[in-house]
Amino acid sequence: MSEAGGRGCGSPVPQRAPWSLVAATAAICLVSATSVWTAGAEPMSREEKQKLGNQVLEMFDHAYGNYMEHAYPADELMPLTCRGRVRGQEPSRGDVDDALGKFSLTLIDSLDTLVVLNKTKEFEDAVRKVLRDVNLDNDVVVSVFETNIRVLGGLLGGHSLAIMLKGKGEYMQWYNDELLQMAKQLGYKLLPAFNTTSGLPYPRINLKFGIRKPEARTGTETDTCTACAGTLILEFAALSRFTGATIFEEYARKALDFLWEKRQRSSNLVGVTINIHTGDWVRKDSGVGAGIDSYYEYLLKAYVLLGDDSFLERFNTHYDAIMRYISQPPLLLDVHIHKPLLNARTWMDALLAFFPGLQVLKGDIRPAIETHEMLYQVIKKHNFLPEAFTTDFRVHWAQHPLRPEFAESTYFLYKATGDPYYLEVGKTLIENLNKYARVPCGFAAMKDVRTGSHEDRMDSFFLAEMFKYLYLLFADKEDIIFDIEDYIFTTEAHLLPLWLSTTNQSISKKNTTSEYTELDDSNFDWTCPNTQILFPNDPLYAQSIREPLKNVVDKSCPRGIIRVREESFRSGAKPPLRARDFMATNPEHLEILKKMGAASSIDAEDGLRFMQEMIELSSQQQKEQQLPPRAVQIVSHPFFGRVVLTAGPAQFGLDLSKHKETRGFVASSKPYNGCSELTNPEAVMGKIALIQRGQCMFAEKARNIQNAGAIGGIVIDDNEGSSSDTAPLFQMAGDGKDTDDIKIPMLFLFSKEGSIILDAIREYEEVEVLLSDKAKDRAAILKGKMIPSYIINSNPEMENEEQPSSENDSQNQSAEQISSSSQEVDLVDQESSEENSLNSHPESLSPADMDNAASISPSEQTSNPTENHETTNLNGECTDLDNQLQEQSETEEDSNPNVSWGKKVQPIDSILADWNEDIEAFEMMEKDEL
Repeated sequence: MSEAGGRGCGSPVPQRAPWSLVAATAAICLVSATSVWTAGAEPMSREEKQKLGNQVLEMFDHAYGNYMEHAYPADELMPLTCRGRVRGQEPSRGDVDDALGKFSLTLIDSLDTLVVLNKTKEFEDAVRKVLRDVNLDNDVVVSVFETNIRVLGGLLGGHSLAIMLKGKGEYMQWYNDELLQMAKQLGYKLLPAFNTTSGLPYPRINLKFGIRKPEARTGTETDTCTACAGTLILEFAALSRFTGATIFEEYARKALDFLWEKRQRSSNLVGVTINIHTGDWVRKDSGVGAGIDSYYEYLLKAYVLLGDDSFLERFNTHYDAIMRYISQPPLLLDVHIHKPLLNARTWMDALLAFFPGLQVLKGDIRPAIETHEMLYQVIKKHNFLPEAFTTDFRVHWAQHPLRPEFAESTYFLYKATGDPYYLEVGKTLIENLNKYARVPCGFAAMKDVRTGSHEDRMDSFFLAEMFKYLYLLFADKEDIIFDIEDYIFTTEAHLLPLWLSTTNQSISKKNTTSEYTELDDSNFDWTCPNTQILFPNDPLYAQSIREPLKNVVDKSCPRGIIRVREESFRSGAKPPLRARDFMATNPEHLEILKKMGAASSIDAEDGLRFMQEMIELSSQQQKEQQLPPRAVQIVSHPFFGRVVLTAGPAQFGLDLSKHKETRGFVASSKPYNGCSELTNPEAVMGKIALIQRGQCMFAEKARNIQNAGAIGGIVIDDNEGSSSDTAPLFQMAGDGKDTDDIKIPMLFLFSKEGSIILDAIREYEEVEVLLSDKAKDRAAILKGKMIPSYIINSNPEMENEEQPSSENDSQNQSAEQISSSSQEVDLVDQESSEENSLNSHPESLSPADMDNAASISPSEQTSNPTENHETTNLNGECTDLDNQLQEQSETEEDSNPNVSWGKKVQPIDSILADWNEDIEAFEMMEKDEL
């Protein structure tokens, strides 16, 4: 027993119980902290917390039930087309698909969530399915990182709670470590990835053939991300402690040791990607988001789980560097590891939302509150956290794949403070998920937070993490059937028991940290924070931290890209030459260019910044004629605005961003290609015409349907299998002639999105859609319509309504009965609608997935530097310099996957077959405020 890392609330905390020590207030310190925080806040009633907890349960049932019904045994659910995503049978999404291994990913990732949500019978059934159906010996190349955190972690989390339940004597009495044996099998399949001179693993491995064999189709990679190599220790060490096979923990420790050795010694920072053979940094920018995030997380949590002081010392060293260089409250901006005072970029990614939660575990509450509040303000502006946003809070990458990191930090801040403010934050998350992401067959990721369009994607981490953290946020201790404080969360929120710290301790604990650095402990006096310092006797302390950030998103001056020169500007020195001001004919400007990089470090930094700005300025100028994405929203029965499709704009016709949206029923044109005078003008008169791409110019199609009386047009791609999920935004160009005569709006849908509308027509003869620049609020769309009120029950304006008297009644209702028994909906207050609307600034779209940011080429990114828009003058005033950026898109490049989506799309009546179940579930919920 030894004191680990300092004093815990005034007294030593033994290493035997490190979670209470590091969980910063979640255990030892929580009582005193909570008593201070809640003194100045209105607590949420037990009844409301229970209601919100029940809502989370219903939402999980909706997601998990649809996966099991429509997707299992596939890895993931595609919630728009209501079918499973099977590797090789869908258009490739690049690195994102490396998480899929044909091993029923979502089921394994959801195992311990079922127990946390008290669904023990469902858990027992799920374990039996895993043992019966899952095969880990598939000829498929998978990500070592994703397979470790999702599959190995899921199996170990399931095993941890299975033996807990078995010990209670009611459930899982038949269980005999079968999940653990599967985890061990998978662990051995991952070990060949570590066959490198450095000990860093290859990023990918073939589950059947391993590495480097001809049939393996992998093993030639040279680079991996820091998080990919540094996020193994919890799962691998737990596997060793559970089984007694020390090799797993040894390999994971060796990888961590190598990363620690390769840190930049002067800054104590690590880069984003590293060469697995030489140890050279490939990307030398450093932050706390994508590519690095969970490396820091696992250093601290490895200390918690394993009790090894060296992990805490390493984390403290890195944390000091993060707070010294990367933290610019409330922002967290990437810097260069060799020049940490120089910011590497002017935008932040969504994955850094986990960091306030990690700061809570560290015990550093104030910056956690600041960054969390900044992120919350971004969410309130866009409804979700965009994949990336600039320092002045504009959208940089517009996707949102339903990431759980912000919910995670919200949970930990509430546990640490007891402040009911964070319950209200969680309530907002629930409302937004139900209002904007919920579709009939699950929850769909947001393709673009500005338009509200959906992506046919529901990642496994949504079930593994989001519902777990949201349920725990509102649950009281008696609501959970086991003590959550006896477990540690992995980065995928899987639960590992803390008693592993004293089990099978055969690994050498040589402290290698002191060989490389002399630690300054002045910043780490309390691992478990002294609440008299962190929480002064002021009930409004937390509010006082948040208050200055309330308007940070709407009223912000962007952060400059360089900080070292700020004071020199005020002392009379000339500000550095900016790219936007450069003139090749100006001799002074040419002289400044000659000095850059030669005279001093200041000139070198100016030169680097200048080159970055020139690249960004060139990219901006190329996008002046490009348009942002549009939305096609299906508003008729039984969709009621719940399905939003990403549409490409046209460079001609009615501009939906400047005029009111166009609403109407759809009708197919004849001929379908629309290249000649329509033979069915009566069918398209006053409607939105559907036309197939090809055989003539887009403008010619538009003129033909306009002459037939159509009020709008939707061109559907003739390239079977194309999808907005995998192809860049498509923009329809004119025919080179004057197109002012085209007055109707024209939008473009890829084949997959178009097939959703075509299938709806086959099932329901009349299908009404809304063509707009962004998705509209459902209550506003359905004004005066008779619809099921649960469709828009997330609207705070809705009144309570009576429900069927029994569950059986609701189960027996058909879709037609639902419609006939519904009530009329009024338009919500216009100001409320304005506040909740999506930001329509046309910015760049997200790449496939933020986890793979290191592999995205500059040409695939749309830079949105703050410096090119606004600057802060010496008086602190904001000055607008440029107009908003225009959306990057492609006008004529086609996607040509070899998969037929049309043959796979499930009929609409099958997609909606589970709606009766939805109604039964919604009976449990209050309808006034979701």
